Amino acid sequence: MTQQDDVHLEVVEQERILLAAEALVKEKLERDSSGHDWWHIYRVVQTTKRIAAQEGADGFVCELAALLHDVVDEKLNADPAAAQRELEDWLADSGTPAAQIAHVLEIISTMSFKGGARPPMRTLEGQVVQDADRLDAIGAVGISRVFAYSGWKGRPIHDPSVIAREQMTVEEYRGGNDTAINHFYEKLLKLKELMNTPYARHLAEERHRFMEQYLQQFYAEWEGER
Repeated sequence: MTQQDDVHLEVVEQERILLAAEALVKEKLERDSSGHDWWHIYRVVQTTKRIAAQEGADGFVCELAALLHDVVDEKLNADPAAAQRELEDWLADSGTPAAQIAHVLEIISTMSFKGGARPPMRTLEGQVVQDADRLDAIGAVGISRVFAYSGWKGRPIHDPSVIAREQMTVEEYRGGNDTAINHFYEKLLKLKELMNTPYARHLAEERHRFMEQYLQQFYAEWEGER
């Protein structure tokens, strides 16, 4: 068997694993109404592939991590530890090499925002997937997701008496006194400066400007000025 044949077999095997991961995620998240549904995953995967190609990252690791990144999210699982064990078992049975499994699990476990007080991603692949996920949280889609998530959590659209928080623990970030509009200041408007890769920073610029324009329009309409 030639080296070219080996490469072809590896690509075929990786495609099989990615298709299986896609099926798993669709099964688990297709009925989600919090803004973390299958179409969120789809968008993150598409953006991940674009950034990975620009930055020279391992496309397979990036795409697999992007597909699986919300499967064990504590917001979406009553028992996150059980979800983690289930994912680890699935990966072990998938045929994914052990080193790549470890890399994917590291990315998934460290990429969440959680109030912003997280260390930087260790690998380029982690940076790429984190950037793609954060890009889906800003811009026109990001605005849509803020209000979907806020409705899911039962928090109000806006309350001028509730002040946006500058510093938060993870617990405060997840369950504190919050509004949809405050979430722009507590997270979304910070993300442009937190992008890891040059290409993601480029993509974030336009999305960030769109959010600023949206907020200007929102406040004007709130006060009946437009």
